[in-house]
Amino acid sequence: MSLAISYDHARAQPSALLLVNLGTPAEPTTGAVRRYLAQFLSDRRVIDLPRWMWWPILHLIILRFRPARSARAYRKVWTEEGSPLLLHTRALSEAVAVALRARGWDQLQVAFAMTYGEPSIPGVLQRLRDSGVRRVAVLPMYPQYSATTTAAVNDQIMDAARLWTFAPALRLLDAYHDHPAWLDAVAASIERHWDQRGRADRLLFSFHGIPRRYFHQGDPYHCQCMASARRIAERLGLQREDYEVAFQSRVGREEWLRPYTDETLQQWGKDGLQRVQVVCPGFAVDCLETLEEIAMENAELFKESGGRDLEYIPALNADPAHAEAMASIAEGLLAGWKDLDPDAEALARRAQRAAELKQTSANAPQS
Repeated sequence: MSLAISYDHARAQPSALLLVNLGTPAEPTTGAVRRYLAQFLSDRRVIDLPRWMWWPILHLIILRFRPARSARAYRKVWTEEGSPLLLHTRALSEAVAVALRARGWDQLQVAFAMTYGEPSIPGVLQRLRDSGVRRVAVLPMYPQYSATTTAAVNDQIMDAARLWTFAPALRLLDAYHDHPAWLDAVAASIERHWDQRGRADRLLFSFHGIPRRYFHQGDPYHCQCMASARRIAERLGLQREDYEVAFQSRVGREEWLRPYTDETLQQWGKDGLQRVQVVCPGFAVDCLETLEEIAMENAELFKESGGRDLEYIPALNADPAHAEAMASIAEGLLAGWKDLDPDAEALARRAQRAAELKQTSANAPQS
């Protein structure tokens, strides 16, 4: 079914920047988490197993038992205003809009959406279409590309856009893991933490994991994570023995990218390290995986293994340096579009020409 909208020559047709994050349940309840997980884990980009194999596992096991456990975890980090991921994503989107306006992008519309949950990609794209947007630059909020995240965003963008009668011009960013402004912002946040708390025995870069076979199938995620960590460490003047890279949030029995974050922290505790710091550069904003899994669950695991203190270094969230970095990344994606947005005088002239052509056509002799 095509989503048609009347073409109006006098109406502005601006460009838009769409920031996209993973998503969150609407509330920290078992029912809401079950609905969220059902959508998330039904995506073939996330779980690529044959449906005949995966469907019974998902519906008869995972969605029966995991939602209640996950809901308890969400309640630990939920705020009076709602989901941390949603709040931070909205705040960052607003900060990026301000930064871009300061750079002269006065007519640019900036919006955000979630791959799973609300606000949904199709819903936000429809609102942009209804406001006359003709060009959409999509910036997935994942510094490192993975088919499980970035490609899932692209799938939904293309599925929604194909329903437009006047299909929009699209630009899709694949990654920004090596963008200097972003690397500088992450390094600066770690340095600020050091200024306030001092350095720990070791620094751990913890990234979200993916199944190892995805890497062998060609997913560049592992390589981009390692590159990000290396370049951030270089900015901090760290030697290789000063830090480690590990991967968190694995589920199921399949082997994921190694080393695992929890096992690394366990071993550090057993080895006698007393104080460690963990940063998660793959997460643009704080969420369940950083606030509960790292700052709570893995901090306790480290202590149980012999360590004393695990300090989680917060995500960049809506930090001004992060907003400026994202604005810089967005400008590269938007290049050439600023001059395509007509001003009021240009719209008036365009509408006048259209009216004159319509009148000429109406007065033309009929054969």
